[in-house]
Amino acid sequence: MFIHNINPVLLSIGPLSIKYYGLVYAIGFLAAYFLLRWVAKNDKIKNLTTEKADTLTIYLVLGAIIGARFLLFVFYHPGTLISDPLEVFRIWHGGMSFHGGMIGAVIAGLLFCKKHKVSFYQLADLLVIPTAFFLFIGRIANFINGELVGIVAKSNFCIDYSQSQYIVNPPQGCRVPSQLYESAKNLLIFFTLSILYTKKKLKDGVLFWLFVTMYGVLRFIINFWRENLSNYFGLSGGQFWSLIMAILGIVMLIVMHVKKKPVQQPVRRMSTNKVLKRKNNK
Repeated sequence: MFIHNINPVLLSIGPLSIKYYGLVYAIGFLAAYFLLRWVAKNDKIKNLTTEKADTLTIYLVLGAIIGARFLLFVFYHPGTLISDPLEVFRIWHGGMSFHGGMIGAVIAGLLFCKKHKVSFYQLADLLVIPTAFFLFIGRIANFINGELVGIVAKSNFCIDYSQSQYIVNPPQGCRVPSQLYESAKNLLIFFTLSILYTKKKLKDGVLFWLFVTMYGVLRFIINFWRENLSNYFGLSGGQFWSLIMAILGIVMLIVMHVKKKPVQQPVRRMSTNKVLKRKNNK
């Protein structure tokens, strides 16, 4: 059993507080920015210049934040959206939906790529790798915050939040460390994608859809150990969206595997009689 009493604030300077969770977001966006600039400088992706990389970063950041906040309130807190719609813009209060953030970032990326004639799949195949890594760190930050807790455990391998002085209304009972399970899942995805990216030449888009598939399948399973209040068709909200991700990812991987180069028509050989006939006509 682990007694959770971790301060989620890394550093306080006057009224300004730097929390682990917010720091992960900030470092993640900065890492994406410098990675895109490096890719542009080395001409790794056609038509992507350093100036366009700057613009793309803005697209992705805005798309991810808007999508994450919008989906969070529409599907998880619709009452708050009706009673206090301005809460959507108070991002310092915390609360992000990964699925909404991904949808927002994908839409923003598609709009950018269409406008600037950049390959979306080449871009997506690259970005899902650092995304998986920062999701790994992000779940650790969730654990530090004492949020997204697991169900009540049936063994002593659990986390006790009840004595925490940093959590408002701390959950009672010793809980499964589901945040750490999800963190390990993201680390597995990161290593899998990294190995495939460096060791084997794959068709553009395969890594992106593999990320979608792995994340969807693994999170769907792990969420059985996470306490969820939302319910959609017998599933939690996270499982519902993860199931959609898994199905879509599997379908697209199958389509990309089946969609091969056009089959060349076999060369038709002329019969001996036709060959002799042509020779006689010459």
